[in-house]
Amino acid sequence: MRLTTKGRFAVTAMIDLGLRQSNGPVTLAAICQRQQISLSYLEQLFGKLRRNDLVESTRGPGGGYTLARKASDITVADIILSVDEPLDATQCSGKENCHGEGERCMTHDLWASLNERMVEFLSSVSLQKLVDDQISKGFQVEEVISIKRAISAMPVVRPVRVNAPNSVFALGNAFSKG
Repeated sequence: MRLTTKGRFAVTAMIDLGLRQSNGPVTLAAICQRQQISLSYLEQLFGKLRRNDLVESTRGPGGGYTLARKASDITVADIILSVDEPLDATQCSGKENCHGEGERCMTHDLWASLNERMVEFLSSVSLQKLVDDQISKGFQVEEVISIKRAISAMPVVRPVRVNAPNSVFALGNAFSKG
């Protein structure tokens, strides 16, 4: 079996999302920063997860991703298979032509049986269990402070009122009055 980084990263990102989704949509930029996964790679993975109805996206300010169904209804197998990760230990990808035209290798049944056990095991592990495992290990989800933003991202610059003369002449007049 080859479980590549695609499957590992997808599961990691989904755990991150599962831990934080009660605070609202989670941005890929935030997952990228916390999990050290490339943003463009996350975008590819989440596109596939969205097409397979595991996550939903919300656009606009305050947008991001949420789980499309309860974490207890999503399995690790669902996640891995959604990102096109093959769960196959056979040389022939299950086609029974390990040595060419229809010729199976002597260990084909062993590896095919392993495939069944892998899918069975990964189907028995829910995302909720992985989230609960992190919490039981003492993981703390950071507080999200909601800040209402104006339409502009630029801060509003207010003029400073100085109660002083604004020219040499006004300065002279101020001294002559006193």
